[in-house]
Amino acid sequence: MKIRVLSALAAFGLSLSPMAALAEPADILNVSYDIARELYAQINPAFQARWKKESGQTVEVKQSHGGSSKQARSIIEGLPADVVTFNQVTDVQVLADKGLVRPDWAQAFPNQASPYYSLPSFLVRKGNPKNIKNWDDLVRPDVKVVFPNPKTSGNARYTYLAAYAFALEKFGNDQAKAKEFVRQLLANVPVFDTGGRGATTTFVERETGDVLITFEAEVNGIQKEFGKDKFDSVVPSVSLLAEFPVAVVDKVVDKRGSRKVATAYLNYLWSPEGQEILAKNYNRVRDPKVAEAYKAQFPAVRLYTVELFGGWGNIQRVHFAEGGILDQVFEKR
Repeated sequence: MKIRVLSALAAFGLSLSPMAALAEPADILNVSYDIARELYAQINPAFQARWKKESGQTVEVKQSHGGSSKQARSIIEGLPADVVTFNQVTDVQVLADKGLVRPDWAQAFPNQASPYYSLPSFLVRKGNPKNIKNWDDLVRPDVKVVFPNPKTSGNARYTYLAAYAFALEKFGNDQAKAKEFVRQLLANVPVFDTGGRGATTTFVERETGDVLITFEAEVNGIQKEFGKDKFDSVVPSVSLLAEFPVAVVDKVVDKRGSRKVATAYLNYLWSPEGQEILAKNYNRVRDPKVAEAYKAQFPAVRLYTVELFGGWGNIQRVHFAEGGILDQVFEKR
């Protein structure tokens, strides 16, 4: 049994030896959201080159991708993430609540620990045959909508909240009408994938649905990969600010001795070089000079924030807790 335990620890770069725990590891694990694969495939080698130049150390950055909420649960269950780069504040906060991340994690980095932002946007078939322009087009009976399950995907939760915000505005803050609006939207979804990349596959490769709702960065990335002759992008009149919080997983880095490189990795996301990579991948960035250089690729859009709903804590209680509004509308769709 002891041999098996030591082998398992070694597989994750962990050790029972205090001296080994203090040694700088040769790798770190970034646990991230589902559709960030291509983004971090570009960020990681750039960071590795910078770290090698600054520290002399060669470090490998390993990746794990999946639905943001599902990834958080995996870390709680033992996945040894050195850092997380998520798409929802609550998925980092649950790690803090479990003692894996420092309580004040949002103050550990600039911009509430969110190095870039985006918003839910639409991808439609070329020529926009269903003439989809805004959120109210998505509840029409002739429109099939694709986005992942809000129960497992931070991406989808932003979609749900953006649609709810639009409905509150449209119906003069009438909560009952807003609930019915999102019920109709959910009823128009033929299949709920667990994460954003699964939803993209359903829409693009399986050719299911009339419109894909996902982050603006993913919309533009799909057009770039598959061709603008196949898809059009539609930015709705109003959407929701989607932040991408990051954190060092303190319990893991202190055990592995990887705090220095893990912190440098996340700080790199705010560097001019890191912000440039983020912007090239259609993310809206914080650095004013980089944002100005790329502003032509980002249409103007009016953005609500989660404060419309009383912040993430209230959203979790009212909308996403067991028996909350999301459960209520899911049951009736």
